[in-house]
Amino acid sequence: MSKAIVADSAVVLNFTIKLEDGSIAESSFNYGKPAAFVLGDGSMSEGFESCLIGLAPGDNRSFTLSPEQGFGQSNPDNIKHMDRSRFDDDAPAEVGMILAFTQRDGQEVPGIVRDVVGDSVTVDFNHPLAGQSVTFDVEIIEVK
Repeated sequence: MSKAIVADSAVVLNFTIKLEDGSIAESSFNYGKPAAFVLGDGSMSEGFESCLIGLAPGDNRSFTLSPEQGFGQSNPDNIKHMDRSRFDDDAPAEVGMILAFTQRDGQEVPGIVRDVVGDSVTVDFNHPLAGQSVTFDVEIIEVK
């Protein structure tokens, strides 16, 4: 009998994340290899992990998560207004662009340019799927 997923299990799985309109937002198939993580390591949301409990290798499941269970609600504090002069030809301030910004601690965070008006650029540092319900299709490959 295959080992079922429990807290602290090391899991290898294929996944596809779909938006409410059915479009695919992300998939492990795009990278040609499955995802691997340990339940409870903080890399996945608790809502996602709770849906995996009890699944075993060979299981295929589909489940829908609310914004709170998945990537959270959009936080207005994560939307920043910046001066256009902070951008250059290598990283233009164009709506829809995803750019990496370096924090004071040296860590890079992605931001999406949401609006450009005159010399003001609005950048959203929320997770791109924040505020959206998403459907996960998963195929469990390995559990340790």
